[in-house]
Amino acid sequence: MKNKNVLITGGLGFIGSYIANQLIDDNNVTIIDDLSTGNINYLNNPNHENLNLIKKNLNSLDLNSILIDFDYVFHLAALVSVPLSVKNPITCNLENVTSTVNLLNGCVNNNVKKIVFSSSSAIYGENNNLPLKETEVPMPSSPYAASKASCELYIKSFFESYGLDYTILRYFNVFGPKQDKNSPYAAVIPNFINAILENKQPIIYGDGEQTRDFIFVEDVAKANILAAESQYNGIVNIARGEKISINQLYNIIKNELDSEIVPKYLPPRMSDIKHSLANIDNMSKIKFNVNNHLFEHQIKCTINWFKNEL
Repeated sequence: MKNKNVLITGGLGFIGSYIANQLIDDNNVTIIDDLSTGNINYLNNPNHENLNLIKKNLNSLDLNSILIDFDYVFHLAALVSVPLSVKNPITCNLENVTSTVNLLNGCVNNNVKKIVFSSSSAIYGENNNLPLKETEVPMPSSPYAASKASCELYIKSFFESYGLDYTILRYFNVFGPKQDKNSPYAAVIPNFINAILENKQPIIYGDGEQTRDFIFVEDVAKANILAAESQYNGIVNIARGEKISINQLYNIIKNELDSEIVPKYLPPRMSDIKHSLANIDNMSKIKFNVNNHLFEHQIKCTINWFKNEL
């Protein structure tokens, strides 16, 4: 992608900043981020001449005036904490659903070419039809998951009603450098790494035999850009299409750090699903693929980043 005007909501966040870093040399990038969870230091060059940074909440802005002459919108800004969504579902709806409808309306009013929306595998809920296909009926078990499902429906309705092109990306478990160990979003890998580096026992909830489908953050950023450039209007799972147990994952990290620390097992959390695995056939529709042979190398890169941080 070159010579485009792009907007990234949540562009100072874990995933959004990777998209910004990949685009900013060849495109005009505007980021809207209220810094509630974002960090300007996630950008490789916060003073880049192609960057316009708006440090505001989406719901506080006149998006109709901001979205003039934009080609693509990458919408990542959201309240992503399941516990916080359970504690305050009204705030979750405001931050996730209301802001998305406002953004969609601004896109239509300004003839934006396409919106790429960051959704979540959480909308599948406790679904045992593995590997999960995008055609599965959503079974959200939290207000957060329900808000993502609602946004997906709104986006599709804006395509049907106004012709706004879109691609919805349902992320599975994203990991990589810069991930906040205190983040509520798929933080098991940074938690394991940091615990071992601090000579503490990592915590595993349940027996550790639950499985997840992890994907590297740089791959997720690439998927966003390919989705914007594609002609595909629809939903795409973003994952490796391979499952790994939490115990297996811990052993990879432990061995890489040459540690003998044994994890501490606690009772399973009520909100946790047992198994998660994506069907990734639809990724070909945006010409995106993942090299699964790089997984352990990507874990190593993540570990090295946390080593340097500490």
